[in-house]
Amino acid sequence: MFKSRYTLLLLVLLVLASCSKHEGRFVIEGTFRGFNQGELYVYGVDGKRKLDTVGVNKGQFEYRIPLEDTITLVIMFPNFSEIPVFAESGADVKIEGDANHLKEIQVKGTPLNEQMTTFRLQTSKMTPPEVIKAAESFIRENPESPASRYILDRYIIRVPEIDYKKARELIEVIRKACPDDEHLALLSTQFEGLAAYNKPGSKLPAFTTTDLKGRRLTNADLKAKVNVITLWATWNHESMAIQNLLLRLQGKYESDLKVVGVCLDADPRECRRILANDSVQWSTVCDGQMWLSPILQKTGLCYLPDNILVDAQGKIIAHTLNYQQMTNKLRELLEKPSP
Repeated sequence: MFKSRYTLLLLVLLVLASCSKHEGRFVIEGTFRGFNQGELYVYGVDGKRKLDTVGVNKGQFEYRIPLEDTITLVIMFPNFSEIPVFAESGADVKIEGDANHLKEIQVKGTPLNEQMTTFRLQTSKMTPPEVIKAAESFIRENPESPASRYILDRYIIRVPEIDYKKARELIEVIRKACPDDEHLALLSTQFEGLAAYNKPGSKLPAFTTTDLKGRRLTNADLKAKVNVITLWATWNHESMAIQNLLLRLQGKYESDLKVVGVCLDADPRECRRILANDSVQWSTVCDGQMWLSPILQKTGLCYLPDNILVDAQGKIIAHTLNYQQMTNKLRELLEKPSP
């Protein structure tokens, strides 16, 4: 009897010691097929965790950080596809799958990550309208879940055709369940900047930033006949095509067209290299913070590629134009006689 009690007590102590040992840190272990060697980016969506680079060797990686609370991380692959991971103190998470089929990669180890994996797998073959409907249902059924904040951002807000009414409704659904959530507050700020574009006669929100050459740049500097803020990345072909279009058009229209670039690259050195190769002279902002960049939160730029067209008085003329729409709109505006 004494021996069995002693054994039970020893087991309890071992469990407690194990829990204590694991508290205060979070670990991700990954195994990929089709991705032998390279790098991943990892960052926290609420700004609590700055951008990290993680090496992959022989299809495997490990990411270990000190952690006392729960945060949402995003793992970004070399092609800039992303996988969300919900990090909790004391937890171990495993990521595995085929790097050639990123939508089917699984994240296991905690109920929250498995819940998000189920959603991603269920929606991987859906059409965009079906995905939006599934995202809305998930948020309404799980408003308290951190996964709902990520799903709201990724599938409701960060899309080319936003349903502003629906997005605002879902923000309020989550706010009622989690009134003090910091991630939601960040999303709400960015969304309101974006929603301003949808109001007739709205003006560009005020911002102050610094470009790659250390020059101060504000919204008040946009005084040309037509001003374009363009969101691009060296790894996104469509945004690079728009970048080249703007380069050609600025050569034609000169001072009537002012361009400001915002580069989403994690490495400002690569951004500088591309700008030098293309002889781009306009101001470009690239702070290496990717989607956490303050200028994105101020202006509401949230899709890639994205853009805002503003007149000399700061009035928003158009936004989120594709290549052909940008071509037509700029020619229409720049060739129209000044009043």
